[in-house]
Amino acid sequence: MASRLHATQKRKGTEIPYIAHLMSVAALVIEDGGDEDEAIAGLLHDAVEDQGGRETLEEICRRFGERVAGIVYGCTDAETLPKPPWLERKKRYVDHIRIAPPEVRRVSSADKLHNARAILADFRHEGNRLWERFTGKRDGTLWYYRALVQAFQAAGSTPIVEELDRVVSELERLVAESK
Repeated sequence: MASRLHATQKRKGTEIPYIAHLMSVAALVIEDGGDEDEAIAGLLHDAVEDQGGRETLEEICRRFGERVAGIVYGCTDAETLPKPPWLERKKRYVDHIRIAPPEVRRVSSADKLHNARAILADFRHEGNRLWERFTGKRDGTLWYYRALVQAFQAAGSTPIVEELDRVVSELERLVAESK
């Protein structure tokens, strides 16, 4: 289902098939001790947001059950198009993560870790022009990832959250040096 839904998508600003991100998130979830439902949610975590909204969520529920659908929904920051304004959406998501169930935090933190690693690698290669591909640009994107780290930590640190903190800290350091 994930492959079908995201078949034409590429990672932002790259030629990397989007499914690579989804598989990486699922792998991080499994490596962190996540169960089958959490791994499936890792594969589908962007489906509602990017590929059909409520209708897609209902299909996920029918095919994989309420628990998977609940985790996917918990990882979704918008289910309508057009999406609400970026900053409003991100602030609401950060607040949500502080109180989200552990299985939602596991999948979400795996997603954010994979994204942050990709951003760090791309920054090393592209420098500051990288930020042009992000709605939040440099400052908004850095704020968002630091706020996420703090929200995840407030709910309880995990190895994924600790690694996310290290990656975000390295990105912040490199950006500061590039100014």
